[in-house]
Amino acid sequence: MLEASRTSINLTSRSDSRGESHETQPVSPSATGRTKRGNRIQNKKASTSVPPPCRGRRHEEKTRDEDAAILRGIFKVGKQSHDVVLTTTRLTWTLVQPETPADLELKNKVWDYVDMKDVFAVKVKRRHSAGRQGGGTLLGIVLFVCRRKGAKLKDHAVHLHNLSEDHCEVWFKQLKEVLNGFQNRPKSLKVFVNPASHKREAYKIYLDHVTPLFKLADIQTDVTITEGRGHALSILTERSLDDYDGVVCVGGDGSVAEVAHGLLLRAQMDAGRDTDSIFMPVQASLPLGVIPAGSTDVVACSVHGLRHPVTAALHIILGHRQAVDVCSISCEGRQLRFAFSAMFGFGGRTLALAGTHRWMPPSQRRDFALLKTLASLKPEACEFSFVPSSGRSAAQSEWDSQWQTRRGLYLSVSVMSIPCLCSVAPRGLAPFTRLNNNSMALIATANTSRSEFIKHLKRYGSPSNQFNFSFVETHAVRAVRLRPCLWSGCPDDTSESEGSDIRSAPVISAEGTHPWNIDGELLDVPGEVLIRVHPGLLMLFGADMEEAEEPLLKCSCI
Repeated sequence: MLEASRTSINLTSRSDSRGESHETQPVSPSATGRTKRGNRIQNKKASTSVPPPCRGRRHEEKTRDEDAAILRGIFKVGKQSHDVVLTTTRLTWTLVQPETPADLELKNKVWDYVDMKDVFAVKVKRRHSAGRQGGGTLLGIVLFVCRRKGAKLKDHAVHLHNLSEDHCEVWFKQLKEVLNGFQNRPKSLKVFVNPASHKREAYKIYLDHVTPLFKLADIQTDVTITEGRGHALSILTERSLDDYDGVVCVGGDGSVAEVAHGLLLRAQMDAGRDTDSIFMPVQASLPLGVIPAGSTDVVACSVHGLRHPVTAALHIILGHRQAVDVCSISCEGRQLRFAFSAMFGFGGRTLALAGTHRWMPPSQRRDFALLKTLASLKPEACEFSFVPSSGRSAAQSEWDSQWQTRRGLYLSVSVMSIPCLCSVAPRGLAPFTRLNNNSMALIATANTSRSEFIKHLKRYGSPSNQFNFSFVETHAVRAVRLRPCLWSGCPDDTSESEGSDIRSAPVISAEGTHPWNIDGELLDVPGEVLIRVHPGLLMLFGADMEEAEEPLLKCSCI
């Protein structure tokens, strides 16, 4: 199902053992422009990145230093000898001497290179004899490079063949020094693996696709196989995290939500925040890496653009970081948890029903709960208020005059701080929000017929606009308050009161607890819920997704 973790680019082969080896020493910048035959290297960066005069001498000196050669020598790439030049930013190779007319045409046409920021490992290559321990015939050096194809990242190997021990030792040490200069790359990671995720494949995914890459990159890992819900949370909040440069979660959205909540809760504890009250939280001290191994993986898809363990692992290894907005959810003046999404009504009822049939396989349980909840579809009487997002930072005291209120019968109310991409919603459950725009998506689906509601749900998986219905309204918001209600004079079964003027009727808070779907986990909450967005509260290993072409959707207010 998943791709092999390593492939090799098709320009390399084993060195001819009779091939000539060449030894080199570091060279000065003045000697970097020509090969032994006096042919100038075609360095595109050097020829195109000359700064305009207005940038000043300091910028020119910086650019010159970055392009200056650190090492230069001869290696075989494939079956042909190449002149190889290393700078702090790039490794470039060109043919030394054209041997055929085709080689001459190739030399005049192209040169090849890798950017050092895309190199994540370098190893000495040796040919080992059967039954022999250690050592082996030196073949050269191998660079492991990250290559991008759309949103997907793949690892490739670039083989530089040379039989000289001294030559390869100098190059190996210098290449390692360049790689060690990238500060954001982790050296030590705390890894949590949920063995029960999806089809119980999480640990195998980690061993087959992630572990080999971490070993290549010389990353130390401390792996915990979680034993149940709350295991990762207890470790994150009780043990020291000082020895780690990041935390990695291998599992589904429930596992990711628990680890993210644990990281943020630990940050508040370390900062002296009272976690039993509503407070302004501080950012987590460690970044979180997400290796997708669940059934939907909305967090991984939202950050990486797809479910691909190798892509997620390479983002971690290369130290790519993306700030992500997170919601805080509180009730009755007490902080409950941090989350990426919260669903009331249909989403909460479906999850609650699925939880009562855990004897079923996960996929069957989800399908059964979805169909059963649709069959007994019933709206929730509630009142919710929200503060629209203005696109600028505002103090919480400024919100008092900005609250807008809705009241009525709703089949679903959802709040999401990330797009929540997944296979059933390739454009996202909330396609008009972003990872880090200081805003949440509020989607409220008013009472309607079952057939119309099903049409709305089906559009999440189609190119059609799922919000283009008169009973659906959407808003970009900073905060949301939601209170389940009854209306005075109306029967408890509010579905019978559609003809009454429910918007102007007196509000009475409904008693008891109500099911909420918080990042795929069931949370029974009594009374009013307050949801706030906190910009860039968590740093994830990943890169910012390309902005969607679709503009911010306008709502059709009920």
